[in-house]
Amino acid sequence: MTAGRVIRRFVGYYRPYRGLLAADLLCAVALACIDLAFPQLLGFFTKEFFLEPADVILGSLAGIAGLFAVLYLARTACQWFITCWGHIMGARMEADMRRDLFEQYQRLSFSYYDRHNTGAMMSKVTTDLFDISELAHHGPENLLICTLKIVGSFSLLFMINVPLTAIMLGATAVMAALSFALNYRRRAVFRENRERMAGINAAVQDSLGGIRVVKSFGGEAAERAKFRGANEAFLDTKKRSYRFLGAFHAMSSLFLGVLYGVTVVGGGYFVAQGTLSVGDLAIYALYIGIFIAPVEQLINFTETLQKGYAGFRRFIEVLAERPDVADRPGAVTLEQAEARVAQAPGGEGARAAEAVSDAGPARAAEAARPVPGARGVSRAGGA
Repeated sequence: MTAGRVIRRFVGYYRPYRGLLAADLLCAVALACIDLAFPQLLGFFTKEFFLEPADVILGSLAGIAGLFAVLYLARTACQWFITCWGHIMGARMEADMRRDLFEQYQRLSFSYYDRHNTGAMMSKVTTDLFDISELAHHGPENLLICTLKIVGSFSLLFMINVPLTAIMLGATAVMAALSFALNYRRRAVFRENRERMAGINAAVQDSLGGIRVVKSFGGEAAERAKFRGANEAFLDTKKRSYRFLGAFHAMSSLFLGVLYGVTVVGGGYFVAQGTLSVGDLAIYALYIGIFIAPVEQLINFTETLQKGYAGFRRFIEVLAERPDVADRPGAVTLEQAEARVAQAPGGEGARAAEAVSDAGPARAAEAARPVPGARGVSRAGGA
């Protein structure tokens, strides 16, 4: 299945929660705009307003404090809504997917269960769907918040000093390209992690489900060896994933230092040239913290994206399975069936079906006739 079809299937699960998603994204927009407004307000106060006479400044401090209080309270309310109701939306989508998956398991034929281990199927219901719900919640809002903060920060910085902002933009682009390339290589590792976890679940389910047989025949050593193999395989994929994670965080720390270095050296040069004021250089330093955080958040989000994407592909692979035997279009559903086995009036020990509720009176009477010599004969459905 192509990536486009996977994304369309995933987006379809947002449809019942369109209103909640819109409110979540609206709060994300408000939060990003408030964060971008703080350095601008600080720049205005330090460069213009705080140059006014002392009595004007002192008389306005209460209003300034009220303004910042309102902004912070609004930001707090938005953050609460995003964290609380965003997670609730993701949990509801997870429940919908779990319902669809369970119903699909009910439809599938016995041959599917012959080919797949119960523990692996349980892993798709639990671990995989949790990763998908995290992606469903954090995906839209992270992309929106990070995009607004990054684009907004650079737009405001370009209004202050174009050459210095262009240098910072180039450094950011290089860092983002390297980070995304590194995280792309982790996609196969994340998918393998899900498969190895399914292997652990399968080993545990097999061992505990047949614990009486294991203990009766002294198979504890074999079960421990089987579990040890699955556990070591999972550990190996985790170690490979953490090597990528260590390289990513080390590169992020290096990039942050490079940005601050570029700001100090480049800013000092432009201050000496008279094209940048000291106050504007301070605003640059503030905006580095504002846009570097969403860059790191966006790159970290690729881990959630890879896990969720791998889990959702495994999820839709199950939904794409078709049962070996399927009802014909317009098939009638049997609403209620009832059968009882009673002692027949015939010879000793003979049994026959006393009544079959869905067979009609004639078939029920036929089924109730004694069956000579029969022991434990049951008739159901007129068969």
